[in-house]
Amino acid sequence: MLNVDIIAKLIPNPLTLLTQLCSTLILFLLAKKFLWKSVQNWLNARTDKMQEEMSECTTAKEEAQADREKAQAQLLKASDQAKDIVASAISQAKSEKDAILQSAKNEAQLEKDRAHAQIEAERSAMYAQLKAEMVDVALAAAQKLLGGEYQAQVDEKAIEAFVKDASSHE
Repeated sequence: MLNVDIIAKLIPNPLTLLTQLCSTLILFLLAKKFLWKSVQNWLNARTDKMQEEMSECTTAKEEAQADREKAQAQLLKASDQAKDIVASAISQAKSEKDAILQSAKNEAQLEKDRAHAQIEAERSAMYAQLKAEMVDVALAAAQKLLGGEYQAQVDEKAIEAFVKDASSHE
């Protein structure tokens, strides 16, 4: 059979163990002497840079938030101004509309008054002409009846009085 010393395999050789521990200690001391400061500096620089980037990021985020709020405030202000402008334009348009309508009503009333005045003037002129023709017809009838001999002045005055009396009953 195979004769294997298991105990010798489980427990290492003390000289090899001591050599390995010494070499590890020497490597550790060399690394600490030559590399430790530069690695620490590099790690510190990296930490500082990350902190700086984090603070810049936080500052940028705060600035972006402030800009967003400022933009929203400006948007609200612009919206309010637009509403005011629209309301002002609507009110101005309504007042102009009212002014135009009032002007048109006034012009229509003036035209209506002129038309009534013209109708009244034409009516008065027509009545005057009608009275004159009635006087002429009555004089002509009286002249025919009397055969040419009559007092024209007296008859004319009497006929005019009659026409006035007849027209006052209207």
